[in-house]
Amino acid sequence: MGTATTPTKRWYHWYSPDDTPEERKLVLKLDLLIVPYAFVVYWVKYIDQGNINNAYLSGMAEDLNFHGNELVHFQTIFTVGNVVALLPFMYLFPRVPMHYLVPTLDLLWGIFTLLQYRATSYAEIMAYRFMVSIFEASYFPGVHFVLGSWYKSNEIGRRGGAFYIGLTLGFLTASLLQSATLDYLDGVNGLPGWRWLFIINAVITMPLAIIGYFIYPGTIDKPNRLVISQHDLDVARKRLEKQGSQVKSASFSWGLAKKLFSSKRFWLVLIWDSFFFNSSANTASFLLWLKSLHRYSSATQNELNSISPALGIFFILFINISTDLWLDRAWAITLASSFNFTGLVILAIWDVPEGAKWFAYSVQYSAVAVSSVLYGWVNVLYRDSPEERAIVLVLATAISTMWTCWIPLFTYPTVEGPRFIKGYPFSAVMTVCLVAMTFVIRYTYGPNGEKNITHANDRIDSEDESTGTIGVSTTEGAKKGQISVVGTSL
Repeated sequence: MGTATTPTKRWYHWYSPDDTPEERKLVLKLDLLIVPYAFVVYWVKYIDQGNINNAYLSGMAEDLNFHGNELVHFQTIFTVGNVVALLPFMYLFPRVPMHYLVPTLDLLWGIFTLLQYRATSYAEIMAYRFMVSIFEASYFPGVHFVLGSWYKSNEIGRRGGAFYIGLTLGFLTASLLQSATLDYLDGVNGLPGWRWLFIINAVITMPLAIIGYFIYPGTIDKPNRLVISQHDLDVARKRLEKQGSQVKSASFSWGLAKKLFSSKRFWLVLIWDSFFFNSSANTASFLLWLKSLHRYSSATQNELNSISPALGIFFILFINISTDLWLDRAWAITLASSFNFTGLVILAIWDVPEGAKWFAYSVQYSAVAVSSVLYGWVNVLYRDSPEERAIVLVLATAISTMWTCWIPLFTYPTVEGPRFIKGYPFSAVMTVCLVAMTFVIRYTYGPNGEKNITHANDRIDSEDESTGTIGVSTTEGAKKGQISVVGTSL
């Protein structure tokens, strides 16, 4: 009897070697529908987030008589809105078509971005910033939810990395865009340049939202029929079911919530993600150090400050492509974290040659390269339950973001910059904890989650756990006479 062999995947192969021509056509179609759109919207999202800083420093403070910590308040209310707004999406992601939900939220955050141009008081800006943060909050976990709905476990990393470049590109281009707006539009139609910042950002954001209604594919369970055919769905379901992924959402139940919150896996993931969120240095530290040298003009400082996010693009692409093609996820996280840890140790020591500090600040964005690897891994760990996957992606993001509301106030207070005596050692310790927890996850659940995945498609999805119903599968498992208890814990 012959032994089946698994085709070897080369580092330069975009598709899996065992993909059929139909599957490759589908993957290419999904790549064109999801990745460019997700990338561009994420890029604009970070420009929208940063516009308050540029506006504040470009005339808003003087025009509206701000003389205190208003900017810090605007930043804080944005973070608070993110945390609060995320929670409902645990329920909404599996139930509301994503090709309606994502563009609608995008459109609303564009509207409230626009409204900021007419603000005349502190309270008005606080209200607008809170609303913008509410509508932006779910975008990152939402994209990962969609990626996990369509792609196999060894395909998510590259797509997540490509989408995540929008973050670093946003930091790279935001200052250039804002500077051009201030230079060319200041005083046009009687509006100061800082008000035009919000108008231009909104003009970019809202058309993208409208485009999303027509091209964003949604999920397999709730697809966008404008771009996804029944044949596409059949091919997608078949290829995902082969790896044990659940493609049909079940109804929410307290039994499901109880099972999730009582599982060790859930709490390990939350702790893991919290370590990640606290493992990077304050991104303003490089700029503060450049300013402290009293050697460069403001324009040159901003140009030099782009070194780190520019290198971040390389780190993100290399680490995320590696995880799909040749590098174990745990070792990919370790590799990225080793650069981050080295830089943090150099900065913690501080009394080192100047060249060492240039290196340390330049590799700061190696920390963010971990993001799509980690969230892609979470997608794999929960691939047998869309409901649990949505809850975990949202809660992990919300709880980890919550830490950033207050921990930096103690670890990276502005008055201690650029030295940050407490900040760099703290982030270095968090990086070590991140790597340690990564290997706990790997040892406990396997590099691809194979130690905890049951073939969920061999269960009846629509039954509530509390009924204890035993259902005969309608998939391949049923043909073999298998039965499964609905809602069995992983």
